[in-house]
Amino acid sequence: MADQPRILVVDDEVEIRDGLAEYLRHHGFAVRTAADGPSMRQAWKDWQPDLVVLDVIMPAEDGLSLARWIRARGNTCIVMLTAVAAPMDRVIGLELGADDYVCKPADPRELLARIRNVIRRRQPAEAPRRRVRFGRCEFDPAAGKLYGADGSFESLSGMEIDLLKAFAAHPNVILSRERLTLLAHNQAGDPGDRSVDVRIVRLRRKIEPDPSRPSVIRTVRGAGYVFDDGTGG
Repeated sequence: MADQPRILVVDDEVEIRDGLAEYLRHHGFAVRTAADGPSMRQAWKDWQPDLVVLDVIMPAEDGLSLARWIRARGNTCIVMLTAVAAPMDRVIGLELGADDYVCKPADPRELLARIRNVIRRRQPAEAPRRRVRFGRCEFDPAAGKLYGADGSFESLSGMEIDLLKAFAAHPNVILSRERLTLLAHNQAGDPGDRSVDVRIVRLRRKIEPDPSRPSVIRTVRGAGYVFDDGTGG
């Protein structure tokens, strides 16, 4: 990422949009704004932001559809703004590859902390150079990329990359949801938070030979998940 990360704020409410943009600029980010789908797409193509702050509820085209569009075109970070009373929107957002979400009305300080956390997770870090086999795919921890059997590139969210790194570093070890959240998200896990489950379901669709019967990232009832690397350890 550039020295001054580029943030695109997408919200149809001008007061929220401009207020967040001003706050983020004050804290060292380069910021542009968009009010709807067409302006977001144009800004994304022209500017290639590092992260998009994306409201879910907007007229004409909602944020979930726009998140799908962004994720289909690469690994741009996505932080979604969701209504407190809409947990299903949060689940769907994670399914589509959002890196995090903040409930509206958004506290700018919380949003800033989550943006920094997402960007920090995307910074290059020391990692094993070798690729790790995950089912029908290979994962390159250093590059944070997942490759299909034919060499094609599988799109990943930042949290999915960090989950694969955590599993690659702990093969054949049972990891609880709380431990995975700490390893991949650098924060304490909430036992009631199922966002890890949502992301693992998404990963299984990409790596498992049969996602309905996962054998690579297995569920250990009452304990968590384990990455079976095939060594029998």
